[in-house]
Amino acid sequence: MLGGLLVCGFAALLQAGDSGGWPSGLVVGACAVLFALRRGLPGPVLVLSAAGVGGPTGFLPVLVAAGYSAGRRISRPWRAPAVLGTGFLATVGVGLLQNRRDHFPLLVLLGLCIAGYLLTGVLPAVIGRYRAQRVALLDSLRERNTQLLRERVMIARQARLRERHRIAQDMHDSLGHQLALIAVHTGALEVDRTLGEQQREAVAVLRQAATGAMRELREVVGLLREDTATAPGGVDAIDRLAETSGAAGARIELRHLGAPRPLPAPTGHAAYRIAQEGLTNAHKHAPGAAIELTVRYEPDTLVVEVVNGPGGDGTAAVSGGQGLTGLRERARLLGGMVHSGPLPDGGFRLAGMLPYTAEGARAAIPDDEELELLAGELVEPEKRRRSPAVGCALGALAVLGVVAAVAAFGAIMFVSSLRDATVPTKLYDAVEVGQSEQSVNERLPVGSEFLTQDFHRIGPPLPEGAHCRWFAGDREGDDQDVVRFCFKDGLLIEKQHFHGKV
Repeated sequence: MLGGLLVCGFAALLQAGDSGGWPSGLVVGACAVLFALRRGLPGPVLVLSAAGVGGPTGFLPVLVAAGYSAGRRISRPWRAPAVLGTGFLATVGVGLLQNRRDHFPLLVLLGLCIAGYLLTGVLPAVIGRYRAQRVALLDSLRERNTQLLRERVMIARQARLRERHRIAQDMHDSLGHQLALIAVHTGALEVDRTLGEQQREAVAVLRQAATGAMRELREVVGLLREDTATAPGGVDAIDRLAETSGAAGARIELRHLGAPRPLPAPTGHAAYRIAQEGLTNAHKHAPGAAIELTVRYEPDTLVVEVVNGPGGDGTAAVSGGQGLTGLRERARLLGGMVHSGPLPDGGFRLAGMLPYTAEGARAAIPDDEELELLAGELVEPEKRRRSPAVGCALGALAVLGVVAAVAAFGAIMFVSSLRDATVPTKLYDAVEVGQSEQSVNERLPVGSEFLTQDFHRIGPPLPEGAHCRWFAGDREGDDQDVVRFCFKDGLLIEKQHFHGKV
C-alpha cells in the first residue's frame, strides 16, 4: 500500500513538470494499475511501463518497480532477457513517435533511451534477480543444513546402538561366564554330603545370588541391545531383592507407602539400583545391623530410602567408592536427586527422589532439537557455494559501465554539437552580404538543428523567398545570442546578430 502511494506520488510530481501535454490524471491512474499488476504479470507490466517511459515521464517510478519485480519473479533464463529486450524496443518505438514533436537527433534519442532504460529498468531487474537468487540460495542452504543435521543425528544414534551392542557382548562374554561357573560350583556344593545344614543354607543363598545376578545380567544385556526394552529390575523387583538379602541373614524391614502407580522403565530401574546399592553398602559396612527399606509414593515423586543401624566390627570393607557417584548421576539425568549420609546414632541413610515422568530430565538430557543444534555447530559445508552477489554485482557494474559509456558519448556529442552550432564573432564579421551561398557555407560550421530549432521563433522577420540558417553566437549576456544567415538565389542577402529569449 505504501509503495503504491509512493509510486503514484512520484509519478504525479514528474508529470507535473512534463510539458508534453499528457493528462496527469490518466498517467497517474495507469501507473497505479501497472503497479498493482506487477507481481502477477511482471513481464507485460515491464513492457507497458517501458513503452510509457518513451512518452510521459510519469511512468519512470512504475518502470523501476516493474523492473525489480520482473527480476525477482522471472526465473527462466531466456525469458528475462526477452522481456527486457522487448521493453527496450517499446521505449525506443514510443520515443520515436514522441520525437516527431520534440525533434531530437536520432543518436541523442537512442543514447537517452539506452541510458534511461538501463538505469530505470535493467538495473532494478538485476537487483531483483540478485535478491531472488540470494533467497533461493539461503533456502537451499537451510534445507541442506537440515538434511545434514538429520543425518548426523541418525549417525550418532547408530553409533550409540553399536556401542551398546559391543558393551552387551562384552558383559555377556565375561561376566556371564564367571557367574555361570559360580552357579555351577555352588550347586555342586549344595548337594555335598560333607557340609553341614547351616553351610548348605549359606551355599544355597550364594547360588540364588549368582542366579539372580545372571538374570539381571541378561536383562541389562537386553536393555543395551534394544532401545525400547523394559528396564531390568524395577520397583517390583525390590521385594525379591529384599528377600535375597534377608535369606543371607540380614534383618530387613520392607515397607511400601502410598498408592502404587506406573513408572517409566528408567525410573523403575533407578529405584531398583538405589535399593540395591543401599543394601549392598549395609552388608559391607554394617554387617548384622537392622535395615529399613522404604518405597514411598509421594504426589509427584517416588522416594526409595535405605536406613541401616550401627553395626560391624569396625573394619572397613573394600569399596571402589563409585556406587553413590553413579547413583547421583543416574538420578540427575532423570531429573531427581540422591542424598546419603551418616545418622546421629551411627547408622547410615541413603535416599533417592525420582520423578514419575521423564520431563524433569529434559533440563539435563538434550532432546532431539538440542542434539541437532549441537550437531549444527559441528556441521561444515561440503563446498563453499558461490554467492549470487558476485554475478549480480558484475551485472550491475556492466549496466553502470554501459550507462557511463553512453553518458560519456552523449557528453562528447553535446560538446561537438555545441561547437558545430556556434559562430564566433570574428567569423560573423568576416562574412559579407552578397557573397555566394557556397562560399559562405564553406566557412560556416555544419550547425545543429537540435540546439537551434528554438531560434526560429525569435528575431526579425525572414526575408521573402529566402531560406536561412541559425547559429548560436559567442557573446555573453542574459538573453540568448543568435546569429542568422539568409540566402536567396545562391547569394547571401542578409545576416543578423540579435538577442532574445528562447
